[in-house]
Amino acid sequence: MKSVTVGKNDAGQRVDRFLMKTFPQLPVSMMYKYIRQKDIKLNGKRCHIADRIAENDVVTVYAPDEFLEPAARKFEFMSAGKSLDIVYEDDHLLLINKPAGLLVHPDEHEYGDTLIYRIQRYLYEKGAYQPENENSFVPSLVNRIDRNTCGIVIAAKTAVALRVLNEKLRKREIEKYYLCLVHGSLAKKEDTLHGFLVKNEAQNRVYIAKEQERGARAISTYYHVLEEHDGLSLLEIELLTGRTHQIRAQMAAIGHPLLGDGKYGTNALNKGTGFSKQALCSYRLKFAFTEDAEELNYLNGKEFSLPSVWFVEEFRKKNAD
Repeated sequence: MKSVTVGKNDAGQRVDRFLMKTFPQLPVSMMYKYIRQKDIKLNGKRCHIADRIAENDVVTVYAPDEFLEPAARKFEFMSAGKSLDIVYEDDHLLLINKPAGLLVHPDEHEYGDTLIYRIQRYLYEKGAYQPENENSFVPSLVNRIDRNTCGIVIAAKTAVALRVLNEKLRKREIEKYYLCLVHGSLAKKEDTLHGFLVKNEAQNRVYIAKEQERGARAISTYYHVLEEHDGLSLLEIELLTGRTHQIRAQMAAIGHPLLGDGKYGTNALNKGTGFSKQALCSYRLKFAFTEDAEELNYLNGKEFSLPSVWFVEEFRKKNAD
């Protein structure tokens, strides 16, 4: 038998979801059987699969000890680097300026040093994240950007922040702005681009279609030209939808690929420009809530931006010489 007191970050979950995360050794079929047989109780009383747990509730499981041992904790995040450029931090979230070249999450090629692991290590070492006291929650990213894109990424430090910010992102109540350099001079100095994005997992790339087709997702991107010099244009872009490689693919589709982008542009175009990396940065975001944000209402109307962006400085310097 084992009793677990529900912490703040676990509150609001269904009983069965909480049990799966807290007792991973307990077979799911057996867990449901124990619930039916009243061998799993919530605050000393019979519970049901869909019951929601609250902070300080006590969940008691009457099962063999072999199924109740906590999963061995391996803190993979301790293998990550320590370098973090923190734009903003409070009790609920972090805004991090991710450098180009760093993955946000582990993949089959890079597991140890990723942005999310650096964040978890940072919070662990400062005492803001204690894995041994959490049954299911881990600090997580709310948005993500490509490996070779730099800029602001939001990380949730609490379960409430993760839930609320994911919902706000889905409802487009977090405005995201990018700066980029593209090849050529655009005929329209501002425009909203619409289309449909088709993802090819095998090629790890996307394609832009003009008409709806199977598997395609609608996309919209607003841009306006800030400056033009020597065959390059500096744009500010607002993502009206947020899809994989959206900016890169959509700008290439209208004949203006990003500087330094070999996937959707060409190396021939990039050669000799003096820019060694992809010129795309998530440089500004604004919290623009139209509905209640619970504990995060204090963020409404706040805007955060990077003080400088490497390729903008280089672009202006080259044209000043």
